[in-house]
Amino acid sequence: MRPLKGAAPTGDPAFAALKSRLVARTGHHYYADKDDLLWERVGRRMRARGVPDPAGYLAVLEGSEGEWAALESEITIGETFFFRYAEQFAALRGTILPERIAARGAERRLRIWSAGCSTGPETYSVGIVLHELLGERLPDWRIGLTGTDINRDVLGVARRAVYGTWALRTLGAEERERYFRPGPREGTFALRPEFRGLARFEPQNLMSLLDGTASLALTDYDLILCRNVLIYFHPDVVQALVRALAQRLRPGGWLLLGHAEPNPAFAEFLQAVSLPGTAAYRRREDGREDRMAPDIGPPLPAWPEPVPDAAWMPLLPPTGPVPEPARFVPAMPAPAPVAVPEGPVTVVRALADAGDLEASWQACRAALLQDPTDPRLRYYEGLLARARARPDEAERAFRGALYLDKGFVMAHYHLGLTLIAAGRREAGRRAVANALRLAATLPAEATLPEGDGLTAADLSGAARPLLGDEAA
Repeated sequence: MRPLKGAAPTGDPAFAALKSRLVARTGHHYYADKDDLLWERVGRRMRARGVPDPAGYLAVLEGSEGEWAALESEITIGETFFFRYAEQFAALRGTILPERIAARGAERRLRIWSAGCSTGPETYSVGIVLHELLGERLPDWRIGLTGTDINRDVLGVARRAVYGTWALRTLGAEERERYFRPGPREGTFALRPEFRGLARFEPQNLMSLLDGTASLALTDYDLILCRNVLIYFHPDVVQALVRALAQRLRPGGWLLLGHAEPNPAFAEFLQAVSLPGTAAYRRREDGREDRMAPDIGPPLPAWPEPVPDAAWMPLLPPTGPVPEPARFVPAMPAPAPVAVPEGPVTVVRALADAGDLEASWQACRAALLQDPTDPRLRYYEGLLARARARPDEAERAFRGALYLDKGFVMAHYHLGLTLIAAGRREAGRRAVANALRLAATLPAEATLPEGDGLTAADLSGAARPLLGDEAA
């Protein structure tokens, strides 16, 4: 029996019951209006179990927690990458973690939770930053760094800490060498033990925070990261979950959400904090949860982003001296998220960031048949081709993007990386130099299109080492 694809059997009461049970158990309201996608994912498990219809599969689920776990893994398959979201890691490195280190200096203890950690890069990236901030003081600190996810399969990947080039696509050669060593298979990279040892990973359904089954150990956190997880839940559940997360922060602790997730109602129990490009909240120092009146002053602009986990481009983790913690200024609650229409580019990015590179590739090819002159589609075609170890196709795609948009900075940059990796160093350096030249015409703080918050100044710092002496 082939995987069940095509239109979902919405007229089948058993499918409706299955969908209702699944949404209630996981809280994933995301699938409420995505019957066909849910049917495709459920169909994979039905095929694996040899079950021909939803009623039969419901019967299998009735007596098997193991099958529930397998289904939950199927519908939440995701892949992320290291040092994702440039502004967030700038805020963590420059403000949030230094502030927490100073606040907990007497106890020399930090507790951090990465909720919805997927395959682990976010959790490990925080660990790397902590390692660099504390330096020789690290052995004197008790660090509790925990990543959780409902999907046990991705937790297995996280514990192994072996990744392909897709998860490392934000890193240059120097950073790869610093944080990783060659993996067990060609084209893979294993996180070095000194960084791997800081984190641990556990299965956790966020709904347990609401039904009373959550572990008592999930409390007293200095920092909780819950980015692009809440988008899958019904708005009513989101409000309750954020309150539950707030209650698990220690006084003064921080909560980071995705840019599309803030809600003015969160100000009833958390204090919004203005940090560039970061949806940051704090619990009051006195631990109170009643409505918090922010200081008077203009809030920073909102930083809306597209649908779930749709940020892609390279960011090299900051190097050099760690700046003094920046003063954080409480801001007015962030505005309601901006609706972003779902177009072909959004679909391609979302599929890739869900770890389904084959589906993303097919969606990209189909979209290009409809609109072959969209430079963004050509650009993502190049990224996907490179991830599929097809450098010649990647080069053609990036050049196609540049034919359509000569000022596409990130396409110049990725063309350069592709050529350098293929051994064509001079041609690659010229492409990188073109990216730098174009970025230099922009304000330093200007964010680059399709750059995941990367600014012109960030790109300059990341790209110049690739030019060697030419950049001096």
